[in-house]
Order: sequence, then structure tokens, then C-alpha cells
Amino acid sequence: MAFLPIEPIDRQFDFICITGDAYVDHPSFGVAIISRLIESLGFSVGIIAQPRVDTHDDIVKMGKPRFAYMITSGNIDSMVAHYTAAKKRRSDDAYTAGGKAGKRPDRAAVVYSRLVRKIYPDTPIVLGGLEASLRRFAHYDYWADEVLPSILEDSGADLLTYGMGEHQTEQIVKRLSAGEDIKTITDIRGTCYLCEPCDTPIGNTVNCPSFEAVKGVKREYAKAVKIQYDWQDEVYGKTIIQRQTAKMLIQNPPALSLNTEELDRIYELPFERDYHPVYEKDGGVAAIEEVKFSITHNRGCFGNCNFCSIALHQGRKITTRSKESIIREAVLLTKLDGFKGYIHDVGGPTANFRKPSCEFQLENGLCKGKKCLAPNVCKNLSADHTEYLEILRELRKIPGVKKVFIRSGIRYDYLIADKNDAFFRELVEHHISGQLKVAPEHCSNAVLDRMGKPHIESYQAFQKKFYKLTGALHKEQYLVPYLMSSHPGCTINDAIELALFLKQNHLRPEQVQDFYPTPGTISTAMFYTGLDPYTLEPVYIPKSSEEKAMQRALLQYYNPKNKDIIKSALMKAHRPDLKYLFGEFGIEEIGWQGRNERAAKKPRQKGRRRR
Repeated sequence: MAFLPIEPIDRQFDFICITGDAYVDHPSFGVAIISRLIESLGFSVGIIAQPRVDTHDDIVKMGKPRFAYMITSGNIDSMVAHYTAAKKRRSDDAYTAGGKAGKRPDRAAVVYSRLVRKIYPDTPIVLGGLEASLRRFAHYDYWADEVLPSILEDSGADLLTYGMGEHQTEQIVKRLSAGEDIKTITDIRGTCYLCEPCDTPIGNTVNCPSFEAVKGVKREYAKAVKIQYDWQDEVYGKTIIQRQTAKMLIQNPPALSLNTEELDRIYELPFERDYHPVYEKDGGVAAIEEVKFSITHNRGCFGNCNFCSIALHQGRKITTRSKESIIREAVLLTKLDGFKGYIHDVGGPTANFRKPSCEFQLENGLCKGKKCLAPNVCKNLSADHTEYLEILRELRKIPGVKKVFIRSGIRYDYLIADKNDAFFRELVEHHISGQLKVAPEHCSNAVLDRMGKPHIESYQAFQKKFYKLTGALHKEQYLVPYLMSSHPGCTINDAIELALFLKQNHLRPEQVQDFYPTPGTISTAMFYTGLDPYTLEPVYIPKSSEEKAMQRALLQYYNPKNKDIIKSALMKAHRPDLKYLFGEFGIEEIGWQGRNERAAKKPRQKGRRRR
């Protein structure tokens, strides 16, 4: 394997990978997994990280690959990497050496693909990674504020792999190396390709409203998103077809998830587990810091929140590594330079998912159009932390390991659904570094329904038990809730309700996340169309910068700087009964009022004290 800035190029590589990230050879980085996988199959691989796009030099230095280019924008969508939810340019980039912003272009996958096509017009190009995966259909682009066609059409690439791409990559490289034309590789699960309308496959297909239809009619866009989600299941998923500008996009059914043996093999490939030495002079690559001493034990998430891209990318089915493989990786971590005895995480998309949501889904797939945990826990859910707890106990015994933390996110509703509280107790006792991050996101059940999240009563039950266990152990530990403002369906009154909830629970969030309409999600479809894709009911959308600022300020109710904008928000919401809340330090005293207790207060009578 060779990397452009360091290795002398004196041969032709079988495959060349291009990435929008700095090169980090660690299994948390997609290009590292794909390149190591290709190498393990006996092929030579070159890697070009963050090539300049104003010249051909970085591309031609490595020469033309024998079989294909594999292109990704990096670990995250390049537009998300570059811009905040307010569409302001970010000043840094954790996936670039020294945190320097601007080392990759906007819409990197498209730009890289077009550049390669211009230089080597006959060389096959395969797109992969999150940016390609979430933009595989015609999609609303928040930054352009319009619907764009499939990234496959925009980029000019030959083939797109969506989801976790190991199975697809292995088949593609073997067939290309055997001499097959990439134009005929149209039957691999987990891939998309374009064809002439007359060549559209028939039978066992689902027709999605066309690019022209979804661009012109928002109701059609909402319908299209429902179709795309409904058939993303490896058991019953069908081929989805969608007409683009001229050609037909064909999405084959999802790839089969890697089984435990396959996952073990992937995560035990010979990764260097660090950024390339060429970046040392720039201060290294910050994105490695949190994951360098972390372990991924699972993939997939049946939580399936509407604003999250995991379900459309990794899928809802949970797949896991073996306990033995996880232990071997932990032992390896203890031998790495810089290891100080702390394993930072044993997780994945959701740390405490270690088994399928229920037995039914193994043969029948996950229920179409339903969620396992929202608005309430499904009666068929099998909540069991036994195996996960066994793994954590074994990790704690490894010589050289002082502490094993869990930082990638605990699904608290699944946790409290487990009737055996052994894991909960040991989580509190052994696996929290002072703070546990969880994601209730909001307190208004109406908003939580739009998010696809459990109702707030679930969080309240978890919170109560967490602090009870923490107190019994005489520990000083806290919950840090992730909260979101301005999600589709969230009104000013909902934001006020959340501010009251936070005050009641003595929470002062330092950071608040505005809803970010990322490509492909159900929540983004709501944001663009003003409709719920599953019911086609109208959804209130807070879009103006003024209202977004109000909702954000309400979540930071304690900050005196927010006093004036919160007053404006209360006037907008016709809540004069709360005007007394402002004093020298912003909001001083707030009493909890539920959604059904919002009747305006009577004028204060002389001599009476207000409670």
C-alpha cells in the first residue's frame, strides 16, 4: 500500500483510493477499512488524500490504476464538514492535519470524480462513503436549497456502493480484476447504477417518483422518501428505481450485513492505528484522538431516529463482533504508544445494542414503517445487556487497563427496558468518566414524535434511576443531555416548554444544536416539504433565522445575554404570564407548567404572594 505524499511511485497500482480526509489508518475511517480489505485480497492499493483540484498534479503522480478508482469525500458529508447549521463556513476541520479548513472542496465526491474522469476518461470510478450513500437518490440539498439529482449522475461515476461497503467492494474488485466491464456489474447488492430507461429491470422493483417529480412537487418528494426508507431492509428489500434527468437510477437491495466472523476479520486487519507520519509536522489529525484507544463492537441501529442517517447508511439490523476479537483488540491497545490505561469507548452507533431487537426480525426483517423504541418500547423488544456486560467485565481484567469508558452513546430507553439492572449498576459504577452523554433531544412529546424519539417519561425514569444509583455509590456523576432546537414540528411554545423543563431539572446546556437538514433523512424531508412522509400531514417548520435564534436562546435560558430575545419569543408565543421571569441575571425563577396548564394567569392581587 502506498500513500501519495511519502511513497515513491514506481509501479502501477491495481486500485487507487481518493479521500477527502487526511489519511488515518484506523478502522474508524472508511477509506482505511476499504483499502486494507482490498490489500487483504491480494491487490495493490494507492491512496491519495485530499488532492488539489485546481491542478492534475496530485492525481497523475500516482499514475492510472490498473482496475479502478475508489472515491469518497471522507468520513462525513463534505458540506457538513465545511458549514454550520446556519450555513456559516467552519474555521477548522478535525479530519485535516492541524485542523486546517479548506483542504477538500465542497461536494468533494463529485469534484474528485469529475477530475478523474477528465484525466482518465476510460478508467472505472466507484463512489462510496457517507456522502455518496446518503445522496444516492434525488435529494434535497440544504446548502443549495434545492433538490439535486442522484450524486451518481452529478459525479459521472460508474457505480455507487451504499452502506457499509465491504461485501460490495470484495465483489467489485474480484470481478474487475477478472476482466469484467464495470458497465455489466449491475447485480451486486448494496450498489446503485444508471441505465437507459429502456434497460430498466422489471420484476420485484419499486418505482420511486422521478427527479423531475420530486423537484417540482413537495408531496411527491415526501412520498419518495417513504419508499426509500420502507425498502431498506436486507430481508425483504426490493430494487428501487428512480428516473433522474435522462437515465434511470437503479438501487439494488441492501447488502447483507457482515456476520460476526466477517466483522472480526475486518477489524483485525493490520491497521497502523494512527495518522500518516507526514502530518506530524502539522500537529497531527485531531479526529484520531477520540477513537485511537476506542473499540467498535457493533454496527447498525434499530433506534432509527428521523434526523439520523445511520438507518439509511448502516441499516437497522445489529451486527456484532465476537467477545474474543474485542478482547484481542483491547490487548493490542495496551501495547500502543501513548496508551495510559484508559479505553475511551466500547461502542458503535449505539453502544448498548448487542443483539437483534427481537426474534421476528431475523427471518422477516425489521417492521416496515415502525420503530422499536418510539413512541414507546415495542412489546416484542428483547432488551438484554448480558453479553455486553460480560465483555466489559473481561476488558476490566486485562493487565494495563485502568478504566473502560462508554462514550459513544447509551440508548437509555433500551437500558431501562432491561428488567435486569446489573448493567445499569455497573455502568454507573465503572464506565462513566464523571459525565454520561445521553440524547433525550426535547421534552415535548409532540416534537419527540416528529423526531422518532421516545416520550420524555422514558428519560425521566432513566434520570431518576441514574441519580439513585449514583448516590448509592457516593459518586459525583452527571447526565449531559443532548438537546436540539428548531426541529420540524417544534414551535416557540414547544421551545418554551423545554426551557421550563430544563430549569426544573437544574440543567444549563452550554451547547445547543440547531436542527441540521442533512441529506437523505426523514426529518430533512419534513424540513423541505412541510409534510410528514409517513402520514403526509402538515408539519410546522421553524425556518426563519429569527425564530431559530429564539428557540436556541430559550434552551440557554440562564444566560443574561439572551434576555431580550427570550422576551421577544414570549411575546410571539403570547405568553405574558411568563414576563415576570426576567431579572438581573436573565430568568430567575420558573415554575413548571405542563402543556395542559398554560391558561394565562389572573392579574396579581395586592397583598398576595406569587408562588
